[in-house]
Amino acid sequence: MLLLIRAYAIRSNGEINYLPYYQSYPQVFSQEYLSQLQGEILACRYFALNNLNRDFVGTKGFSLVFQKEQLTEVNKSFPYFKPYLEKAIVPQCNAFYLNPLLLVGGSRVDPHIDRSLRSYCENIDPPLCVSVLYVYVSEDLQGGQLTLRSTKRQVGLIEPRANTMVIFQGDLTHSVNPVTSPNSKRLSLVCEQYSLDELQLREIPPFKIESRAIKKERRPKRS
Repeated sequence: MLLLIRAYAIRSNGEINYLPYYQSYPQVFSQEYLSQLQGEILACRYFALNNLNRDFVGTKGFSLVFQKEQLTEVNKSFPYFKPYLEKAIVPQCNAFYLNPLLLVGGSRVDPHIDRSLRSYCENIDPPLCVSVLYVYVSEDLQGGQLTLRSTKRQVGLIEPRANTMVIFQGDLTHSVNPVTSPNSKRLSLVCEQYSLDELQLREIPPFKIESRAIKKERRPKRS
């Protein structure tokens, strides 16, 4: 289990101890697991043009919404996510938004603060933290850096590197620079981690899959 990063920690004597905005953990998994994870994500029937908002330009993926009590069911349905979740999930959190995210040439993610569960619970704060695993990064990738900002001040510019886990504060504005190399790929696995009160948690689905592929499957057949 990885370390939870907060903007600050209050010591027992009341003194505030400021901590980093993010931390990176290289070489988290075996290459065998990363290769399996990449293959399973790209072959998943839910993998399609992204269901995320307009900030995610030219990206692909799908999303899982789940409560902590449903983690066993998530691992059963998507066993290839289990090793990642075992390392990434923070004990203080009880609701999650997990999504594989593929960027290719021309893709980008515009500045935003994660709050993906707001579609279920309107009165919700940003996640406690966000965990990003870089599953695959083309050697010739140009662009695709993760930029972190606190208010208007840049506090991080992270080069994507395969098999690196990045954990950053959930209230940071962040973006992904455009991928300018036409044949490159950047595949990551992102988990927004929330600490909700009882009333908020009631509004979150226990376990739900979000995907444009599901919407296509539900379209009635033409006669």
